[in-house]
Amino acid sequence: MSISIHTSISAAVYENENQRQRDERRKALLGVRGLRKRFHEHKRERLLFDIERIEIATHGAYVLTGINGAGKSTLLRVLGGLERAEIDSLRFQCDDVLRVHPYPRALREAIVYVHQHPILFSTSVAHNIGYGLGLRKMPKDEIARIVAEAMAWAGVSHLEGTDPARLSGGEKQRVALARAKVLQPKLLLLDEPTANLDGSAREQVIELIPTLVEAGSSVVIACHDRDLINLPGVQRMKLRDGHLEYR
Repeated sequence: MSISIHTSISAAVYENENQRQRDERRKALLGVRGLRKRFHEHKRERLLFDIERIEIATHGAYVLTGINGAGKSTLLRVLGGLERAEIDSLRFQCDDVLRVHPYPRALREAIVYVHQHPILFSTSVAHNIGYGLGLRKMPKDEIARIVAEAMAWAGVSHLEGTDPARLSGGEKQRVALARAKVLQPKLLLLDEPTANLDGSAREQVIELIPTLVEAGSSVVIACHDRDLINLPGVQRMKLRDGHLEYR
């Protein structure tokens, strides 16, 4: 009798755990299984990372840490569809993505990657922020309204007509974040957003990060910045020896 009860309880626990995992997968914005990145150097193959799984929750905030050379930037570019890697399976918003090279258009529009050193056009701050909206054929008056709101959010309204070449590092980073924000990405990948910034410039960028999550984006930040790592509600992922650890 006790064996039967024990077996029933074990089966129930096992089923509950399976159900929990299924529920987590359904809630996940992005789920990747079996992600491997290899490089060929001097006629030899090098495995940069071999990651069993990645789960990014809807409206989730994550920091990605690891030593220099661990592959943080490469992983962000792979997740953004900007760099090829071996992927066993990928799900986005509960749908299987059958073709990952290249990403389908819907996925490319839903994921935005912001480089550590943003590339900005030599036009104006306003033009840079609205550029992606123009590509999406949005009406000009609507673009102007959204860009004005984004400049106010990023604290760069006074730089509206300025050539980005004249901006400081912190100003460029805030313009890049505003340019990403107006696209309303489901997933925002930020590569070292506070690197080489100090003082108020760094603090201004850090203050913008939580508001991106509040606006509806999931955010993954590759960084070494302790203040970003310690932001409330942020989960830590660490690349160590080619594997991804959740902290």
